[in-house]
Amino acid sequence: MKKGLYRIAVPLGIAFLLLVLLMPRNAKFAYDYRKGRTWKYETLYAQFDFPIYKTEEQMREERGEASSEAIPYYKFSDEITARNLRAAERLELGNLRSAVVSSMRAIYQKGVMADEGSRRHSSSEPDVIYVQRDKRAVKYPTSEVYRLTEARSRLLSDIAAVSGANVDSLFRAAGVYDLLVPNLLFDEQTTDLVHAESATTVSPTSGYVNAGQLIVQEGEIVTAEIAQMLDSYKREFEANVGYLGPPALLLVGNLLIALTILVLLYLSIYFNNPRIFEDSRFPYLVVVFLLGAVASLILIRAGERFLLLFPFTLVALLLQAFMRNRVVVPVYVVSLLPLLIFSHDGVVLFVMYFVAGMVSILAFRYFNRGWKQFITALITFAVLALVYLGFRAADMVAGNVWRALLHLFIGSMATVAGYPLVYLFERLFNLVSNSRLIELCDVSNPLIRELEQKAPGTFQHSLQVMNMVDAAARAIGANADLVRAGALYHDIGKMNNPLCFVENESLVAREGVPKYHAGLTPEQSAHDIIRHMQDGVEIARKNHLPDAIVDFIRSHHGTTTTGYFYSQFLRDGGDPALAGEFRYPGIKPVSKEQIILMLCDSVEAASRTLKEFTPEAYSAFVERIVSGKMDEGQFDRADISISELGTVKETLKQYLAQIHHERIVYPKQKTKKQ
Repeated sequence: MKKGLYRIAVPLGIAFLLLVLLMPRNAKFAYDYRKGRTWKYETLYAQFDFPIYKTEEQMREERGEASSEAIPYYKFSDEITARNLRAAERLELGNLRSAVVSSMRAIYQKGVMADEGSRRHSSSEPDVIYVQRDKRAVKYPTSEVYRLTEARSRLLSDIAAVSGANVDSLFRAAGVYDLLVPNLLFDEQTTDLVHAESATTVSPTSGYVNAGQLIVQEGEIVTAEIAQMLDSYKREFEANVGYLGPPALLLVGNLLIALTILVLLYLSIYFNNPRIFEDSRFPYLVVVFLLGAVASLILIRAGERFLLLFPFTLVALLLQAFMRNRVVVPVYVVSLLPLLIFSHDGVVLFVMYFVAGMVSILAFRYFNRGWKQFITALITFAVLALVYLGFRAADMVAGNVWRALLHLFIGSMATVAGYPLVYLFERLFNLVSNSRLIELCDVSNPLIRELEQKAPGTFQHSLQVMNMVDAAARAIGANADLVRAGALYHDIGKMNNPLCFVENESLVAREGVPKYHAGLTPEQSAHDIIRHMQDGVEIARKNHLPDAIVDFIRSHHGTTTTGYFYSQFLRDGGDPALAGEFRYPGIKPVSKEQIILMLCDSVEAASRTLKEFTPEAYSAFVERIVSGKMDEGQFDRADISISELGTVKETLKQYLAQIHHERIVYPKQKTKKQ
């Protein structure tokens, strides 16, 4: 197997296996319906028995009712009953004593509670109470127990029926009423516990549908009741029934879906930037793709309510850190496909996270450093919330709105927490992020300071080239930060032998000191000049510069020749067959950024030889430089269009005109004679 094919096949193969293993084993409910709309499918009959689940609003309402009406809990006191009956047997009531004791025993046996005790947890009198007797709690209607006032009235009427007289005064004098007290003692702690439990044990179902029963007819309007039955049928189908066909057929379906997703991933890269397949960005891209796709599949299995908590927009930002938007957008869309295919609210979630991802990429350009990342997170949350509320207003998504918004907020903030993964991936895959590029472009870092000290002319040349490439890159939408960093380091190898290069000759520009190339043959001079490219690669490796910067060092001269010394060699009668001795052993530029650096490097160096400073001279000069590179075949592998190349040329012409503009000649001031 070819190395290139191996680099592509292995990451895609691993991604394929992960997708197949994590895909849901239960089939998704095949019908799409909305309350108030027409049922557009065939008449649907229940294939199995299933309960009708209450809606969240119904459950909330019933819990509210249960929590508002507490059932009081009482304990039957045998001690109070026995003590007061013994005291009643000692009362001086004559022949009425036995009747009083008997009536009190019957009343106590039924139970006596305080007149107002049952209203402590309710605005109205409860219909039932719990009574604990002999460690067993039984629910009694309040009509079967006595309130204290009712108990005393019952005792008075019982004795009046026996004696034939009103004995109220006798009872008060003898203290009979003092012995008839509540023996049902209110237990507030147990009442609260029973109350809390009853509020959470509301039945989740409100009916039952038998197999074969009609659910909805073709063309019928989906009412609230039908929608509730369909929701229950869907819930039971996906949770307990699922796929009804042969298991092998389900496996084949999952294999084809996974294959389709990965083919789309491959084509997204192939049609936008196929060179990604050739470097370490491809395995990184597959890893980030799997971060979104695998998270979708795992969360769908664990519980779809968690989907709002996951920062899917982080996938877009991780891709954007190392790639252009033309690759980021289609790959991000493909990473969201499992969410779209397998989630119940797939369309809603897909649109939400796609829109939020695009806005996050835009916002991150302006708010990407330090605490400003939280501004990006807040913008992301605002977009997610607006899209979600739009779908909610259209009744296309259900659930608690405030809980959903809270989850979206947490997920948006998690983007900030997850973004430092960029730095881990940067090291693992030897990539360079936009943040790293900004750090590399800082001229105060030790390596650039060393270049400034050892080769100040080369340092100034690099600064000029850096400004020039910035203008050209922005003109065609190339990565300005990347090419600026490449320009700053492209000649870093010259500090090993700075005097070999004309821009540094001022270091020894003294009378009598020979120039570096004096006395050298053209071959020797060319060898020393060419050496700066290999030295630059070694210095870059030693200082752990990213591969992207190393590629600029290797490609800024491409495979061109050292023109001055090669021409001198030919003038001296040299053999053109030995041109290889004067040719850089580099690589031809492949990206827009590498092309820009090659042209700007040549234009900046050669512009010092300009004699005329007119628009015509600049135009002819730039055209000559570009044509020379094209004639040498340096653009054969370049990812740049004719139109973009034309824009770069015009930008360079304007840049030269700006740095060589005419200045006002100030007249000399006359001094007064003394």
